[in-house]
Amino acid sequence: MRVLIVGCGYVGLPLAEELVRAGHEVFGVNRSLEKAAKLRALGIEPLTADITRRVTLDALPQGFDWAVNTVSSNKGGLEDYQRVFLDGTHHLVDWLVATPLKKYVHAGSTSVYTQTDGSLVKETSPAQPTTETGLVLAETEQALLRAFRDRKFPVVLLRIAGIYGPGRGALFLQYLKDEARIGGTGQRLVNMIHRDDVVGAIVAALKNGRPGEIYNVADDEPVPQIHFFRWLSETLGKNMPPFAEDGAGAGRKRVLTHKKVSNRRLRMELGCPLRYPTFRQGYTAEIKRLQDAGELEN
Repeated sequence: MRVLIVGCGYVGLPLAEELVRAGHEVFGVNRSLEKAAKLRALGIEPLTADITRRVTLDALPQGFDWAVNTVSSNKGGLEDYQRVFLDGTHHLVDWLVATPLKKYVHAGSTSVYTQTDGSLVKETSPAQPTTETGLVLAETEQALLRAFRDRKFPVVLLRIAGIYGPGRGALFLQYLKDEARIGGTGQRLVNMIHRDDVVGAIVAALKNGRPGEIYNVADDEPVPQIHFFRWLSETLGKNMPPFAEDGAGAGRKRVLTHKKVSNRRLRMELGCPLRYPTFRQGYTAEIKRLQDAGELEN
């Protein structure tokens, strides 16, 4: 397949590498040529464009079979979210809709779910975000679903839980820096997915995903925050973090939710195996990586 990866960053780059290993012809889009040499060395053809500026897309080659959008807002505010996610998506759809595209995978977020009652959240559960950025993400999804209905655009939507892996994982990194705090009684559920399993989910969506459908991407075990920290404490031989005085927990920009994100459709319909089915396997690998690199004591 001839594959376009928009945003060769934390997820997009290993995805591109995986697709190259599988024998696909892969093109990687970034906003600058900074990574061009690295991409070529990995067998990825570098392309330069800014999806927030439609004119830059018109200069790119076409004729792709698969396309994946893994861009991020670089933790920007509302204006960045609107430009990157909503405007960028409109530009990509308008540019790609005339091509014989077989599949377009959009890497979205489970943050569109705002349940606070600990309930099991499926793809059919209400997605009614209350934050301005969450509303942009939901509006972006709706724009893609309209493109599927009205223009036969072959989009598959992925709602991805909190991504962790090499160098990532907010609660884990806070814990290592002794900056973590336990919110409330610590029972709030955290939904996670390892970066490598996000890559696997995208590949599975490209192969098996049905256009117009939504799939949650999360591991097998939503975990109460206090159990996560207890496991880290026992594994690393460090003290548990203190409870937050305001009961909210430290360092979080998102609205605090309490939900169990179901991955049944990911497992059953996409047939996606998980390399790290729970945080224990994933963080054991990350701890070993840090220890081998001398960045964490054995």
